[in-house]
Amino acid sequence: MNRREFITLLGGAAAWPLAARAQQPAMPVIGVLGATSTDTDYLRAFRQGLKDTGYVEGENVAIEYRWAEDQYDRLPALAADLVRRRVAVIATVHGPAVTLAAKAATTTIPIVFTIAEDPVRLGLVASLARPGGNVTGINFVTGELAAKRLELLRELLPRAARVAVLVNPANFTQTETTLRDLEPAARAIGSQIQVFKADTSREIDAAFATFARERPDALFVSSSAYLTSRRVQLTQLAARHAIPATYPGRQYVEVGGLMSYGSDLADGWRQLGLHTGRVLKGAKPAELPVVQSTKFELVINAQTARMLSLTVPASLLAIADEVIE
Repeated sequence: MNRREFITLLGGAAAWPLAARAQQPAMPVIGVLGATSTDTDYLRAFRQGLKDTGYVEGENVAIEYRWAEDQYDRLPALAADLVRRRVAVIATVHGPAVTLAAKAATTTIPIVFTIAEDPVRLGLVASLARPGGNVTGINFVTGELAAKRLELLRELLPRAARVAVLVNPANFTQTETTLRDLEPAARAIGSQIQVFKADTSREIDAAFATFARERPDALFVSSSAYLTSRRVQLTQLAARHAIPATYPGRQYVEVGGLMSYGSDLADGWRQLGLHTGRVLKGAKPAELPVVQSTKFELVINAQTARMLSLTVPASLLAIADEVIE
């Protein structure tokens, strides 16, 4: 073999791996769109759901994260950015405004949501069993749990006649759902509610300044991605002003909140990963039923109860999923 033939043969051998790599399918990309940054525990649960369907971030799937950092007006641009990126599927979290922004940006890329309101009423899907478009997902029933949460609060505080309700006006549909269920529930047990709105850290401070003056018997914090992102501020202010409070999720209780009742969000995020994985495997959102979260949890912070000089009834302790000491 002469020198020219050897070089030609060597060059051809070197080209084979390159050609093989070029023929391999590109790694699919998932776009995650949210209103605010998210706890790593929930992202871990999402990745676990993906893993359960055979997808591991960095190995056979990539994930592009887009967080609006509580600036809802940024959502359309962030959704459009993911569409330009040509992601294989968009997973939306933190409320209907995020999913609506994604839906407005594309009618072809599959969208998998997590929301706490009725997706049919919001116009996101035609029905839970057959969504009918490019959108499906996981439906938490946090909003519909408002009456039950008020009932549990009354069991903890039998004499609570005046309850302050803190809502986030930016989450209009969720606030509407909560108040629709809360107002008749309050009348049924003889309680009065007063609604306060907070969309900024300063407005939260102002609401608690009013509580300090008017001294409500208890505080009911509505479900909201923004309020959850301010949970440390909320629980610290509740402690400072000695106001017993109930919250929509265990994240609040883990940082000192008194009591929460709501959907198991970690399980919901895992289901979001599972649903996203199913779409990547070829399932059509139009035919992939919306999953309704049916796993709820009552969490009580016993240390906070003692600080507030409250005795938690044995009936509540018996049904609590977790009591934090």
